[in-house]
Formats: sequence, structure tokens, C-alpha cells
Amino acid sequence: MKSNRFEEQVAQFGNRTYRYYSIQQAGVEFKRDISRLPFCIRILLEMAMRKCDGLSVTIDDVSRLARWAPSADDRPPLAFYPARVVLQDFTGVPVMVDLAAMRTEMQRRGGDPSRINPAIPVDLVIDHSVQMDFAGSSDAIKKNVEIEFQRNQERYHFLRWAQQAFTNLRIVPPSRGIIHQVNLEKLSPVVQTTNDTIPLVYPDTILGTDSHTPMINGLGVLGWGVGGIEAIAAMLDQPVELVTPDVIGVHLTGTLREGVMPTDLVLHLTQILRKTGVVNKFLEYFGPGLDELSLADRAMISNMTPENGATVSYFPVDRVTLDYLRLTGRGKDQVDLIEAYFTAQGMLRTSQSLDPQYSSIIEFNLGEVEPSIAGPKRPQDRISLKNVKAEFLGSLTRSKTDRGYQLPEEKLANTSLVNLPDGKTATLHHGSVVLAAITSCTNTSNPTVMLAAGLVAKKAVEAGLSISPTIKTSLAPGSRVVADYLRTSGLQKYLDQLGFQVAGFGCGTCIGNSGPLPDVTVNAIKQGELVAAAVLSGNRNFEGRVSPHTLANFLASPPLVVAFALAGRVDIDFENEPVGLGKNGTPVYLRDIWPTRYEIDELAAASITADLFTSAYADVFSGDSDWQALDVRSGSNYEWISSSTYIQEPPYFKQTASTSAQGATLKNMRMLAVFGDSVTTDHISPAGNISKDSPSGEYLRSLNVAPADFNSYGSRRGNDRVMVRGTFANLRLRNLMAGGKEGGFTAFQPDGEIITIYEASRKYMEKGIPLAVLAGKEYGTGSSRDWAAKGPMLLGIRVVIAESFERIHRSNLAGMGILPLQFQAGQNAPSLGLDGTETLDINVDDATLEPGCPILVSAHKKNGETLTFKVTCRLDTPLEVQYYRQGGLLPAVLNTIQKK
Repeated sequence: MKSNRFEEQVAQFGNRTYRYYSIQQAGVEFKRDISRLPFCIRILLEMAMRKCDGLSVTIDDVSRLARWAPSADDRPPLAFYPARVVLQDFTGVPVMVDLAAMRTEMQRRGGDPSRINPAIPVDLVIDHSVQMDFAGSSDAIKKNVEIEFQRNQERYHFLRWAQQAFTNLRIVPPSRGIIHQVNLEKLSPVVQTTNDTIPLVYPDTILGTDSHTPMINGLGVLGWGVGGIEAIAAMLDQPVELVTPDVIGVHLTGTLREGVMPTDLVLHLTQILRKTGVVNKFLEYFGPGLDELSLADRAMISNMTPENGATVSYFPVDRVTLDYLRLTGRGKDQVDLIEAYFTAQGMLRTSQSLDPQYSSIIEFNLGEVEPSIAGPKRPQDRISLKNVKAEFLGSLTRSKTDRGYQLPEEKLANTSLVNLPDGKTATLHHGSVVLAAITSCTNTSNPTVMLAAGLVAKKAVEAGLSISPTIKTSLAPGSRVVADYLRTSGLQKYLDQLGFQVAGFGCGTCIGNSGPLPDVTVNAIKQGELVAAAVLSGNRNFEGRVSPHTLANFLASPPLVVAFALAGRVDIDFENEPVGLGKNGTPVYLRDIWPTRYEIDELAAASITADLFTSAYADVFSGDSDWQALDVRSGSNYEWISSSTYIQEPPYFKQTASTSAQGATLKNMRMLAVFGDSVTTDHISPAGNISKDSPSGEYLRSLNVAPADFNSYGSRRGNDRVMVRGTFANLRLRNLMAGGKEGGFTAFQPDGEIITIYEASRKYMEKGIPLAVLAGKEYGTGSSRDWAAKGPMLLGIRVVIAESFERIHRSNLAGMGILPLQFQAGQNAPSLGLDGTETLDINVDDATLEPGCPILVSAHKKNGETLTFKVTCRLDTPLEVQYYRQGGLLPAVLNTIQKK
């Protein structure tokens, strides 16, 4: 029986009749001018009308969206139902493992396991597993793919099982590209339609288990990143709640100057927006400068949404969007439908569109952007190219807490010799580039910067420049289209000559899969105690992420990656110092090899066509012979293999049985760690290589897994036994309880013995002692990985108290039954005198717990004194409170499905 009180409209869009929910109708009913709403709110309004069942979405919810005001004291939670979900394999494998575990648990309870199945379309793109083991050679990609399949046989067998076991699931096999670029160029239809006689049409919306999911906002598709826990809820037709957002308008004016790259623009915006403070906000771009940006430029800006802290960076659908859809081979009928539907809904931006009303406006002049890089430790730390040398040299002596390296005077001139294969030697010093990677969908999705990189390579080769063999160079495009147009444009051969051969189609170096540096280079870095540098066209450069041997990591446009590789160092002033010496010893400056905008545009027009896209994506779901040759297990329930080191049934449902009445157990707590600011999800749950001496490495060795076969933490996320041991195992982690020792260590209380965090957690667990973590600002910044919440839960952590949380991680903590609490303004662990030796009593009454409520904490010190202070509950919605009371989202969702 139809329960939606809004009437469907019927209209002819293109050559077919469709049903749709008109947001103009809501404007009339609620007496509001829809044309002044932010475009992203219009998308939410349509979703609310379509899903208005009087239960999870009520008429009041629709009314509040139709009446959305730029400033409001109350922003109530809203149930969001995405049209689809996208997963990458590092987060997608654990999602599928969780679904398989839910089926197993449902069968144990006597229910129907098949009810655990995605209710909406799900795409899983395998892009995170390829590593740059080989680079700088013509056969690098062949070797890397071979090793990828050898390493990931168990995981890929499991995914082939999932593909046949679950309906509504499509898998993009390895070597097809990076999730967000594939989503942008192929997967997103921009509007969805049902298979009815008269189809229902509605906007494509998306949740993705990767923090860079907002890249699709550049295409006019509303979506954002979530943890795998929330993704499962969405897949199983459960609402994902968000607080109705403030929308900040970013008003763009001007145009980029000659020589400035879109990457430079993105790094400027990241710096400004992070400083402004846009966490949990929706951003929407408008103004005349919008017409100066290509769709690829917009997608780059949207891609780095998590780096600036916002939830969404939305660009409305307009003529640029429609042109891009045609270029990428979407098909005339689909593009015509999009244009007609968005026009009828008042969702299409045109020259006649009124500027929406925003919560606040940030002015940004494109003409003020200058060439830049970002680093050496955070993506928001932009440095003007002209200041890079001085800034880097200054960082050598700056405090580690001030983005420096704190080197003593006597070590500033350290150098080290590298013995090269040809018998020659090379000298490394602080700032020597040892890793240069053109990587990441952030940049490889944009032909402007990719062609620019090729042109820099061409001019450098023609000038007689080369790259030192001490530098590991690689190129890993986000789609096969990139390789095709670099080849057809004639530029790939010049990149090849400099060592930037295609080494894989996947995330690679951007997520830490940079592969090993040569032993001679590593030994030289260690012997000289050098601050070696990596330069990459990625979106993140957190400590320990790119490579364990590069302490300085800089984000740069692809042409600047080539330039820094040619120079061989980051302590260079490109304006006044040559990149290198060319033919006959002639100095060659960056300005001599930098392409003009005209050169780039001319090449783009000649080499990038719709045929490239349709050809590259014709078999995107088929996979190569290696994928096709994998055995496919049948059956709707997964048969767990006890000896597997990759896939194990997780213990969440067993452990949560004892975690109802959560508040009753938050007494006599011990602190497992005390952190400062900007602890990332990479710090909490690393994605890169597993050290043989780490708790995870020791565990794998105990199972006779050789270190060469450890693979990465990211690839082991289907095995909780590896991952719990890897929690807080980042080599660059600084736990203030560990007496200055870096890595996954803590002081076990009350005796203060320094041991691994994992070992300490087991000792506390044996004694039945619940655990807490204290942290500073921006706790959980970075990737969306839910293992940064799952791991702490399995360590016995029940509470995290921080000065502030990043959005996705806070939600993940709540989803795993960990209580996120926030210090009151002006307070933190140091100001309260907390050092981790205290025991905590946290006064939580499950019956009265509600979003934002104050909670009293008592800290009992060793000397017998007791300090009491208030914190704020950061369970932000009533639904999160419900999940918390049931021990987390997964058991709560399973309970809901079982009861239906």
C-alpha cells in the first residue's frame, strides 16, 4: 500500500514518459522559493519527498528542507537514503566479510540468511591492492599485476564468491582504474531510473567507503564518504542519519593565470578552507569563476574535500557537466534525460539561475592562485613554489610539533653515498628526492595536468635532461583512458625515457603502496640519518603513509613531480636555480620546459575523444584472464576457512552480546593512549607494509607466513586477528604515555612498563579493565577506514575523549559502540593535567543518554586526588544513541532485519 503522501508527477523527458517527485510541488505546498535553495539542498529535498513514509522520513523532514534557512539554531538529523553505494577493495573486502558474517549469524539465529543482501546497487572497484614493487621499466606493469594476483588470491577468491552470492553487486576487477575516477568517467548515471513500465527518475546520490567519494560532487552528484559500517546500513535499506547541514557558498571569481595548474588551485583551497573551519559543512561552488573551470578541475576540487574537512563540495549540473558526459560516452539519450529532468526540477545551473542563499560565503579569486606544493607532513600546509627551498631548510631545525624535524646543528650537513649498479656513486643529502610518483585519481583524472607532465618530460628530454637512478619513478593512472591519450598524443615515450612508465592502474603510491626503495638507497638514508623526500601527485602526505623512508612528503601537480625528479631535490629555488644541466652543460630552468596553456589545450583537443572512453570501459566488469581464471565458490553462505590469514569470521556479534547497558561498564577505566593533535586514521590503523617485528608481523610469522608474503595491512582487513594487532602500529605514532618512544607503544599501568599497545590491551582485558583514549584536535582525520574504529573496539577501548573529531571517524566510533566524547571549549588533557596514569569513571546513564548531553568524568590520580570535569556526548543523532545502546550499528541492523 502506498504510504507516501506526495503525489508523483508524470512528464515526457526526451523520448520517454517518466514519473518523478517535483520539488517545485514542495515549494508551493510549503510556500518557499525553491530557486533560492542551495542546489545540494534541492537534491536532499527530492530524496526526502521520495522516501517520505511517515516513519524514518516524515512530512516535517520534507518541510524543514523546503524551508531550509541559511542560519538556523536547530539543524535536526535527517535520514538519508542513497541511490547506490561504491566500495574500494581495502574497505570493500571487510564490508563483504561483515555481510557474510551477518548471514552466518542470521543462520545461527534460525533466520533466513538471504535477507542479508544489498537492497540498492553496489559497485566494488578493486584498485587498492596493486603495489609499485616494480617501476621505471617497460615491464613494470606486467610484473606488478602478476605479484598482485599472487598476493591476493584469497581475497579475490572471496570477492568472486561475493559476486555470485549477493544480488545488486557489481565488481570492477583489478587493473581497470581507481574507484573515484571510474565512478566519474563511467559508473555514475547522474540520474537513476527504475525498471517499471513508466520509470521513476530521480537524482543519483551516493555513499562510498572511501573518504574521497565526494569527487563525484564535481559531476553534480551528491555523495560523501562513510565507513564500511554505515555503508552496510545503507546497503541493507537502513537510513544513514546526518545532521541537516549548513551550506557554505564558495564564490569563485577571476581566472587562473598562465602557468598555474589546477592542482595549485586545489592546494590553495585546501589551505584556506581548513583554516576557515568547514568540518561537517556542505560546500557549494558558485559565481562567474565556475565557468572558467573544466569538469575535471571541479572533480579535483571535490576530490580533496576530506583534506579541507567538509562533508561535500558540490558543483551544480550545468552545460560543462553535460559536455563532459557527452565526452565520456554516456550516450545521447541519457544526457538528454539528465538535461530535461534537471531543468524541470530547477536543479540545472544556467546563466539565468539566481544565486542561492548560503549559511555563509567564502570569496575566492582564481587569479590569486600561484604555483605551489603542500607538505611535508599535511595536505593543508601549502607552500608557494618560490618559497619551497627556504621552507624546507627551515623545517629541518623546527620542532616536530611545528611540522619540523628538530635536527641538531651537527646533523644539518649530513650526506651519504649511494653505490649505483653501474659502479658510479651518487650523494644524498637532506631534501634529496628518492621517490617521485605521478599517482592518484586527484590528478590523473585531469587531462590538463597529465598532458602538462608529458610536455615537461618531452621538453626535458629534448634539452638533454635526465633523472638520477637514485630516484624511484612511477606512473599509475586512475583509468586506462589516461594511458591511451598519453600514448596517442605521443607524450608517453618521453615519460618512458625519464622512468615514468605505466606501472599499474590503481591507487599505488597515493595510499602508501609505493613498493620498496632500493636497499642501497634505504641504507644510505639510514646511515646518513637523512630527511629524504618524496614528491607525489596524491592527496595525502601524512607521516609514515607514503614510504617509511621518506620523512618529507610533498604533494604537487604531475608536471612538478617530473620537475622535482629532474632536479633531484626539494631544496631548490626554481626561479633562480636550474633544474639541471642539459646538452653541452647548458643550464635548463623550469621556465624553459614549462608548457603553455595553448600547448596543453591543443593537445587535449586532438587526442581526447569519446571513443577513448567507450573503448576503455567496454569490458570494465569483465577482467583479464587472471581474474577470469579464479575459481568461484558457490553458495549463499560463506564457508569460513580456519587456516586463512586473509579472511576470518569477525567476532563483533559475539563480543557485543556483553556490551548492552554500555554505561554500566565505564568505571575504573585505564587509558591506553594519550595523543596530541591531528592523529590520523593512518596512525590508528595503518594501510601500508607490515613490519616483521610488529605484533601483526609476529602473528603472521607464527602461522608460517614469510615476511615477503605479509602484503599490507589494507589487504589483511578481512582478518580481525591481524588488524587488531595492527591497531596503533604506525611507526610514526607518538603516544604521550610512551616516554618519547615512537610507534605502537604505551605505558602499562600502574607500573609504567613500556610495552606494545596490543600487549597492554590484552593484559587489561585479562583483568576486565575497560580502556579509554585521550586526544587533541582533529582526531581521526584522513581516510574513512572503519578499522580505525573496529580495531580500538577489539582492543577493549570503550571511550575516546578528544578536543574535536573528524566527521567520518566520529561516526565510525559510534557505529562500533565506542562512545565519542568531546572536551569542553578551552579544555584538553594537558590543561586538565591528565597524563594517562589516572583511572577514569564516566557517568553515563543509558536511559538518559542523548545527543550532545553533558557527561561527568572523574579522573582519579595516583596521589589519591580526584579531578572532575564535564565533556559533551558526540553521539550526534538519536539513531546513533540507539545503535550505541545495542553495542554498535552492525548488531542493531541485524536485530532490525531479524525482527521484520
